[in-house]
Amino acid sequence: MSQSKPTKKEHSCSSCSTIWQKQGTTNCWSDPESKPNKPAYCPSEPHAEMIDASFRQYQGDDSDARLARVAAKVEGLCYQPIPGSDAVNARWTRIEDTLALAKLMGYKKIGIATCIGLLDECNRLSDILRAQGMEPFSACCKAGSIDKLELNLKEEDKVRPGTFEPACNPIAQARILNAEGMEMNIIMGLCVGHDMLFNKYSEAPVTTLVVKDRVTGHNPAAVLYGQNFYYKRLQKQPVLSDEEVARHQADC
Repeated sequence: MSQSKPTKKEHSCSSCSTIWQKQGTTNCWSDPESKPNKPAYCPSEPHAEMIDASFRQYQGDDSDARLARVAAKVEGLCYQPIPGSDAVNARWTRIEDTLALAKLMGYKKIGIATCIGLLDECNRLSDILRAQGMEPFSACCKAGSIDKLELNLKEEDKVRPGTFEPACNPIAQARILNAEGMEMNIIMGLCVGHDMLFNKYSEAPVTTLVVKDRVTGHNPAAVLYGQNFYYKRLQKQPVLSDEEVARHQADC
């Protein structure tokens, strides 16, 4: 039997997971005096100049540099030391992280781009923002209530064929929040793709609080932890066959 050629590793940080599992650290997360060698597939090698240039941006005095510094400060604040140990505990939820960043940045007007299915959660978040001295303004994904058929989709493409079903309108959400002068926007469960369009058209910086996942209760990382059992199928079968992809692409 002829031996197969070794597979060439692509430049990818995900491959360092095996180094982390073995050594509890990586080249990027070690003291310069004791760091392990960079693996041959380390992306920082071919992109070293880009990495340095990007970091120099954070050392400036524009809004991007300030946001980077505040984000780093919030990262430190969300942990607390354990007396008598070098371990730390996380003490803040994502909502608390978001509030801290907004306060340190001086943001008052906070936009929320919400899925219509999360209006209750959006209302609760708005109450929290107001209690923290901020001014929330939300825009729903179905703004304008325009039928999906206006996108040249077919009736069968609806969740419930034969009924009125409005299309999501993320560009409108972004433009509404732009017009209202939001200083920071929060994504609240927008569909994949719609979140991309919202990010593209938002003039204010955007953070995501809720990532829509209808199966896992909006916890998409659950799939990564369950792929050896519940979601093993994702490693064995395509979500859409080539024929299905071609058919749906032709409609779009």
